[in-house]
Amino acid sequence: MKVFIVSDMEGVAGIVKWQQTDGTKEKRAFHEGRELYTEEINAAVRGAKSAGAKEIVVMDCHGAGEEWTFNSLIPDKLDPDCEFVVQNDWTEYTELLEQGCDAALFVGMHAKAGTPDGVLAHTVSGQAWRELKFNGTAGGETGINAALCGQWNCPVLLVTGDEAVCREARELLGDGLTTVAVKKGLGSFSARQFPAQKAREMIEAGAKQALKDLGAVKPYDPGRPCEIKIEFHAPSRLVEYRNRRGTEQIDAHTLVSRADDWWTAWSQFYF
Repeated sequence: MKVFIVSDMEGVAGIVKWQQTDGTKEKRAFHEGRELYTEEINAAVRGAKSAGAKEIVVMDCHGAGEEWTFNSLIPDKLDPDCEFVVQNDWTEYTELLEQGCDAALFVGMHAKAGTPDGVLAHTVSGQAWRELKFNGTAGGETGINAALCGQWNCPVLLVTGDEAVCREARELLGDGLTTVAVKKGLGSFSARQFPAQKAREMIEAGAKQALKDLGAVKPYDPGRPCEIKIEFHAPSRLVEYRNRRGTEQIDAHTLVSRADDWWTAWSQFYF
């Protein structure tokens, strides 16, 4: 069994402040956050191994800034039974999916922009993106990563993070999805949480349980043809995208990208 672990930082137990996720300022809080982050990934690796996974690849999807972007986990503390990817651009790495992957596990996810009880909730860029829709359905980064996996027929079987993203993921992917809520948002920067060790035990158990039924969740396809619509907070944040092939500016705040499938629409907008 091949398993793809897609990880982000804001949904990790113990992380509630931007300083814990921002590598540009080199604060102690960020490096403590990296420790918490890496160990939750390890918990998912252990669960996948217990379920019989023979190939486990971890992809860090956290944009911490500068040299830390997609490179925030701690390599020498990773479980030795996995491999990990450092990509240059988000959603760039597709090799494992193209080769054929049995399941994806999402660890440390956060809710989409505008979610009232979402801890550190945002979509791609908290300063730039206001709303994202695939064929009219609003979503966040969980939806983007699920669509990426679904393009190559890989189902997402586990999502961990706060209660808000677990709810968001079930609404998108269905009740067959296994979710592990390691914290409950009390606002953007506060939460009631499980201690790190308990959260890791829950994630390990959740990963093992999720992989017992590879058919519990269908691979996610936003629909064909596909329209991706992005609303930006300010017209100035739209500028960098508006001249990309296949995009159309609808108004001062909104761009759309249309294609026969999600991956083509995403690629012509994002790359």
